[in-house]
Amino acid sequence: MSAQGRSVSTCMPRRAAVVMLAAVVAAVLSTVMVGCAAWQATVTPPSLPAALSLAEMPPPEPRELRAAWVATVVNIDWPSRPGLPAEVQRAEALALLEKAREIGLNAIVLQVRPAGDAMYASALEPWSEYLSGVQGKPPEPAYDPLAFWVTEAHRRGIELHAWFNPYRARHSSAKSALVAPHIGVRTPHVVKKYGDQLWMNPAEPAAAAQTLAVMTDVVRRYDVDGVHIDDYFYPYPLQENGVEVPFPDDEAWARFQLGGGTLSREDWRRSQVDALVQALYRGVHAVKPWVRVGISPFGLGKPDRRPAGIVGFSQYDKLYADVEKWLDNGWLDYLAPQLYWPITRVGQEFPVLLDHWIGENRLVQRHLWPGLYTSMVSKESPAPAAPPASGRGAWPAKEVLDQVAVMRARPASSGHIHFSMAALQQDRDGIATRLRLGEYAQPALVPATTWLDNTPPPAPMLERAGKQVRLLPAAGEPAWLWAVWRRVGGTWRLAVLPGRELSVDVDGADALVVSAVDRVGNTSARTSMRLP
Repeated sequence: MSAQGRSVSTCMPRRAAVVMLAAVVAAVLSTVMVGCAAWQATVTPPSLPAALSLAEMPPPEPRELRAAWVATVVNIDWPSRPGLPAEVQRAEALALLEKAREIGLNAIVLQVRPAGDAMYASALEPWSEYLSGVQGKPPEPAYDPLAFWVTEAHRRGIELHAWFNPYRARHSSAKSALVAPHIGVRTPHVVKKYGDQLWMNPAEPAAAAQTLAVMTDVVRRYDVDGVHIDDYFYPYPLQENGVEVPFPDDEAWARFQLGGGTLSREDWRRSQVDALVQALYRGVHAVKPWVRVGISPFGLGKPDRRPAGIVGFSQYDKLYADVEKWLDNGWLDYLAPQLYWPITRVGQEFPVLLDHWIGENRLVQRHLWPGLYTSMVSKESPAPAAPPASGRGAWPAKEVLDQVAVMRARPASSGHIHFSMAALQQDRDGIATRLRLGEYAQPALVPATTWLDNTPPPAPMLERAGKQVRLLPAAGEPAWLWAVWRRVGGTWRLAVLPGRELSVDVDGADALVVSAVDRVGNTSARTSMRLP
């Protein structure tokens, strides 16, 4: 056979192999495409009704923090008394959370450290006696109350902020002895008796380190949405025979002077509090960048920056809290000044104080969520028509509702916190019912904290399944909440659902619009669906 013949005969099988290989590849690709089509049919059905036009879309979701403090010191809100069995404690917590959900609250601020103790399992501080009845004794049967509160709040789409008293070491109502690892036992020299209470000295490095360690430990171990401190830095001053009793920090002050310090004693004390606030802000975000830091100071600012006619106690001079400085430096994510006076209280008018803090917040622009004194609402019925001129004594529910209206007239104030949950749980003067049917009738998202994260989550996909629509999360950041609009009878109705819920009841609705919401409140692009 010639060389040419050998070439032809050997090439023919190769060509056949190529043809056969091409056929196999085509078959495989066909199978893959069928599989892809099947997958796409699951995610985006070919029969999916058309999306809504821009003109048909609902309005933007309302944004407003609607929160309440749950105080545990002296069992103000929870538990109702110390030493209750664990199942009763849990039942009371669930009742408070259900009331919060029913009213329309979107956040709870739970006191977890009343006085150098813990309402949760901690290796750093002992169990609180307000929980178990005896300091250091865990609840029985054993459970972790903070983990329970976080889980159950999130199950209802409610944020849970952990509230710490930064420096109180023992409340005057305490009945049991201090036990290890309480700082008063472990490091007693940094704890000072002042009146009938014990206080950690803010100028002692060990005291500040303990407070920071406790707060960052909670952030690390629990899925809290915020860390919150109140107005107790240096204690409110005591008086004896009309003379102010000095806080006993002579030793620390002497060390500062011997070390060459040149600040005045007042500025030195303020520097201790400043350092704590700054370290707290950095420390929390180093652990979890999305956890917000909030501070709830006394409601009157520095005397030299107050509006004309505003008078009263100076936290700057007596608690050594330079709140305006913290705002200017952005050492917090939200400020909740305790505006605990009526609208018409001469010298502390609520609208004037609100405008003052709005003005102080212009430099860095953090959230401004004032505290309201809802616990002043009368338990009696009928309530008085207006609070007394002094602001003390019973208030009608209308006073709090009017304060909400004052804040809503000022967009720079985007929420509020009620003190405390007990007044809402008891529905004093119908306050909870009136909020539920009126001011809170439409749900609201917590305002977005864009300086922590301004990247929106991915938009969801939707799949019709009878009277349900499945929410199919896209790849990427998971949804923390869903903002769900349903159009019923031509009217848009909003619901805010936990991200773990993956279906929506659409019975009776003719259109649906859904956005994903992330941990700091950013919303995704909207996904819409007509519902024939």
